Amino acid sequence: MTADVTPLPTLQDWWINAELPAKQFCKLDENGDLILKSFNRNSDRVLANLKLENAQALINALTEKFPEVAGRVEEVANEWNEANDKVKLLGKVNRLKEYLNHAIAIGNFEELFKHIENWELEINKRIEENFKQREALVIRAEQLALTSDRWKEDTQSFKDFVEQWKQIGYVERHRNDQLWERLEKAKDQFYERKRQHFENAEKEMLQNLDLKIEIVEKAENQALSEDWKQTTDLFKNLLEEWRAIGFTWNDKNEELWARFIIAKNKFFERKNSHFETIKTEQEENYCRKLVLVEKVEALKESRDWNKTSQAITAIMEEWKGIGRVPLEKSNELWNRLQSAKDYFFTEKRQHQQNLRVTLDDNFARKRALAKRANELKDSNHWREVTEEFNELFVEWKKIGPVPREYGDTLWEEFIAAKKYFFKRKDEDRDKRKKFFEQKIKEKEARAKAFLSDLQNELKEEQEKLADLLIALENITPGLKEKELRAHLDKLIKSTQHKIEAKTQRIQELSKPKPDESEPSSEQRA
Repeated sequence: MTADVTPLPTLQDWWINAELPAKQFCKLDENGDLILKSFNRNSDRVLANLKLENAQALINALTEKFPEVAGRVEEVANEWNEANDKVKLLGKVNRLKEYLNHAIAIGNFEELFKHIENWELEINKRIEENFKQREALVIRAEQLALTSDRWKEDTQSFKDFVEQWKQIGYVERHRNDQLWERLEKAKDQFYERKRQHFENAEKEMLQNLDLKIEIVEKAENQALSEDWKQTTDLFKNLLEEWRAIGFTWNDKNEELWARFIIAKNKFFERKNSHFETIKTEQEENYCRKLVLVEKVEALKESRDWNKTSQAITAIMEEWKGIGRVPLEKSNELWNRLQSAKDYFFTEKRQHQQNLRVTLDDNFARKRALAKRANELKDSNHWREVTEEFNELFVEWKKIGPVPREYGDTLWEEFIAAKKYFFKRKDEDRDKRKKFFEQKIKEKEARAKAFLSDLQNELKEEQEKLADLLIALENITPGLKEKELRAHLDKLIKSTQHKIEAKTQRIQELSKPKPDESEPSSEQRA
């Protein structure tokens, strides 16, 4: 008789029979992927890939992670309850939502997302109210820009519009920018209704020539590059930039185009030659990789986890740097390497599960911060976004490391967005300062011209008064003497009154004025 053989349990058998906390929120597919079930508008997403030997430990780690995830929602809920201006929490709510969409944990995410939905409804309602207020303000400005001729009164009105704009709360960037553009256009129409902008065609062509010379010089500098992928992308971008630039003189354009094509062809001919030589290098690569495989096979029984992990990692890095081997030998080498490596790391895997969950969670949090930074970088809300960037930076420093394979990509993306925003902020401040200084100079010139006119008028009135006084002293006695004297007295008094008024006005204009060369902090904002 043949003895009965009890079949080994499978991962699916284990899942069906396992009594697990929060099991109702997940399901397991035939590939061993542990999937968080969909709810509302959210779709299924994979949390991890289970193996029979690590399934229990990994699920325990993911379940224990959920209270920490819920805790982040509770922190925002507390801030929400205490906040007077709920809209200021928009960035934090968006980051929390992004984090929940990628959080690696098992639990009732549907309940957490209910908070997000309620907050988003309230914030959107308040943003819409802010939008309507700003839209009404813009409509008033547009009406004044087209019809007003009350220059003094409505100059102040436009200043008031800007102050009123600042007092209104947040509106999402694209709609806010559209309204602000309309307000700026109305301001330009009012202040510069008679100004005409002329483009100097010859200057534009000279600028285009400079841009194309710069492109050609970049191409010529990279013709000998050996960074094949990056330089290929560079030539593609340079070609697109060339096409986007306007016209310049035909003879110069043809000369520069010929230089560009020569540099481009030189690079791609060298690139093609380079890849031809790769075939001859693959046999040498095979010998070098075979030595690495034998090293890993000698290390696979080691139980010095850190030292051996570092050694195998170094071997793998060296493997990556060697390059390809002949195709018919590639699988054999790779399978031997993977077999020895997997033997060692399978023993170590259980120890690393909890650490891995934490690293993935950190990556999800930092990815949410980086995404928010990119959303903010083009904003013109200088004060509010500066505060939020500082908040993002503090939060980033509190988060721990991310998986090594992601490298510094998120940090570079985050810091690039931050630098881009603050560069735009500095440029905006400089632009406003120059505009204000120009307006001061124009105002001073007008004041000097007005003072000069006033002084000339005063001189004329003084000369007129002297003539009237002489005429009064030389009146001829007669029947009309009394009537003539009364008429001259009236003219003298009128002229004296004008002289006093103009003298007083000249004194007022001649007084030293406070230094107006610098805009106030409110004007700079």
